[in-house]
Amino acid sequence: MDANATIHPPAAGRHLAQLAAALSLRLGQVQAAAALLDEGATVPFIARYRKEATGTLDEVAVEAIREGLERLRELDKRREAIRASLEERALLTEELRAKIDGAETIGVLEDVYLPYRPKRRTRATIAHEKGLEPLAELLFAQGAIDPAAEAATFVDAEKGVATAAEALAGARDIIAERISEDAAARARMRDFYARSGVLRSRVSPGKEEAGAKFRDYFEWQEPAAGAPSHRILAIRRGEKEGFLTLRVIVPEEEALGLLGALFVKGEGAAAQQVRLAAEDGFKRLLSLAMETESRMALKERADREAIRVFAANLRELLLAAPLGGRNVLAIDPGFRTGCKVVCLDRQGKLLHTGTIFPHFETNKALEEAAAKLRDWCARFAVEAIAIGNGTAGRETEAFVRGLGLPAAIPVVMVNESGASIYSASEIAREEFPDQDLTVRGAVSIGRRLMDPLAELVKIDPKSIGVGQYQHDVEQGALKGSLDTVVTSCVNQVGVELNTASARLLSFVSGLGPSLARSIVAHRDTNGPFAARADLLRVPRLGPKAFEQAAGFLRVRGGANPLDASAVHPESYPVVERMAADVGCAVADLLREEGPRKRIVPTRYVDERIGLPTLTDILAELERPGRDPRERFEAFSFAEGVDKIADLVVGMKLPGIVTNVTAFGAFVDIGVHQDGLVHVSQLANRFVKDPAQVVKVQQRVQVTVLAVDLPRKRISLSMR
Repeated sequence: MDANATIHPPAAGRHLAQLAAALSLRLGQVQAAAALLDEGATVPFIARYRKEATGTLDEVAVEAIREGLERLRELDKRREAIRASLEERALLTEELRAKIDGAETIGVLEDVYLPYRPKRRTRATIAHEKGLEPLAELLFAQGAIDPAAEAATFVDAEKGVATAAEALAGARDIIAERISEDAAARARMRDFYARSGVLRSRVSPGKEEAGAKFRDYFEWQEPAAGAPSHRILAIRRGEKEGFLTLRVIVPEEEALGLLGALFVKGEGAAAQQVRLAAEDGFKRLLSLAMETESRMALKERADREAIRVFAANLRELLLAAPLGGRNVLAIDPGFRTGCKVVCLDRQGKLLHTGTIFPHFETNKALEEAAAKLRDWCARFAVEAIAIGNGTAGRETEAFVRGLGLPAAIPVVMVNESGASIYSASEIAREEFPDQDLTVRGAVSIGRRLMDPLAELVKIDPKSIGVGQYQHDVEQGALKGSLDTVVTSCVNQVGVELNTASARLLSFVSGLGPSLARSIVAHRDTNGPFAARADLLRVPRLGPKAFEQAAGFLRVRGGANPLDASAVHPESYPVVERMAADVGCAVADLLREEGPRKRIVPTRYVDERIGLPTLTDILAELERPGRDPRERFEAFSFAEGVDKIADLVVGMKLPGIVTNVTAFGAFVDIGVHQDGLVHVSQLANRFVKDPAQVVKVQQRVQVTVLAVDLPRKRISLSMR
């Protein structure tokens, strides 16, 4: 949020009340959250450690308030710009000022300003220059006049008005523009387009063959209000690529009837001129403006839904169950160039690299590959094996499983989407300046198994492969939403201060990239942090940043056991009082249930700390530093089903959901090509939103419905 973009005091109350009503929250909650945000508090911090102030608002609500405040502040910026423009041109009357101040949406504000907006030369301005405005006013009043006779008095060759008919045409141009710019007319027409608009697409002439992938939309139309996000974005992509034309249309007679009801008075001759002007204004001006607005509104709605789906998928992926600190052997598979192998210790440190060639059809290559893997597993006390699921992944998995390694060593296929992006990134080069791309990719695969969140934050979320039309949506909104998800997940899980990368630390509440780098530099120079309080020794990390970040950072094995928990340092004194009151040490509260049961939380309520925070503290003492993610369970694909050609209709197979879209879910069944479970095949009931049934990383059982080998398409069912 722009700290300098503040709401003017007279408007602040109205804005906050408006926001509270829109979000169905109490005004006091919105005021408290807004004040904390303006002070620089982050969304995770407010939701976790300022529950008393906000009335226990969660992250979703606080984020909605933050976004709402930004929209309102942008509205105020535009309001100020419009006022300044009108004042500069001496057009700002008290009546107009009141309308501008009262506008509660950007659309209403722009409608108020539209008649006064500097514009290019139009037919109406030309008519004004010819002196035809009085005639337009006379006609618009729709009195008992003879339009032709009145128009004859405006004939003036010097002004370019040769005939009465030309004078009437010019006057109608003025009326048409006035009608098209009328705020009430635009509001009513905007609502009409929203209710009755039809989304219609047609194939561009001569593009039938080249645009075959958009064949479904060559002759397509449906009510715009019900058009799903993925269809809107697909049609827009077809239009952008030149294969489709897209229109949003409404029943013309009904639209003209709406305008007639607003502006035409009776059936007199002047009224007929106004009717003609309204018809012209709709066809030439207003319909085009409303169609443009409707297209923008549809795009914004489609973007919001696509971004929502992407964000939900990303959250599930980031919060996937971690294997935890184990010695891992990771393999980045390959046929011709071999498989790159790395060995990592329990902190993810690279210990060894090597290459094996298990897919060369020679006994020597197979024996050497087997011997190397057995040796590395023994030498580095390997506790798990991670194999990338890309090219040669299933074949490599089969080879490893056939080595007879101890059953205690799980062999896990890891989704490697985006690993190549990481390998070539600046972050990877900083971490492994002396290693090539293949080694970095193998390390990423191994670390993803150990801690998906810590590794995936190093990759642009758009490269992870869980989006829907991600390149078609508004990129700023997409980035903002995905960054919010990453920040939320990182702070929800918590971060190990002494092992986290600078990238992971940068998402911690209150830090950011610069302070994260300073923390890592301080750690490298001075050794591990012994306590959270030592963060205050980091250059440029002051009390405010410490307040925001400390509760989300963990220091294991320090002198104060609370440093390894989510209890905020500001609450340490109350925990120490609790321990003293039940006659034990703080460490005993974390280890033993008995002392905790004797604590009466209401005894510790004061003006700063209330029951919500005390309840959180007691829950944290019960499971200090708990990881909210699920426990890791190894997963295996069906043996002998390694490629599409192995699939048979009717097969029942285990799979992992890799992406959830508005039209269904994609599932990895281990054949190097995800299959689609259409929304109609997700359950034995009607499913409106696939996300209500499946989530990314969910393990599912599917049945093969159809296999299209030429197009590499697999249809699956979960029914």
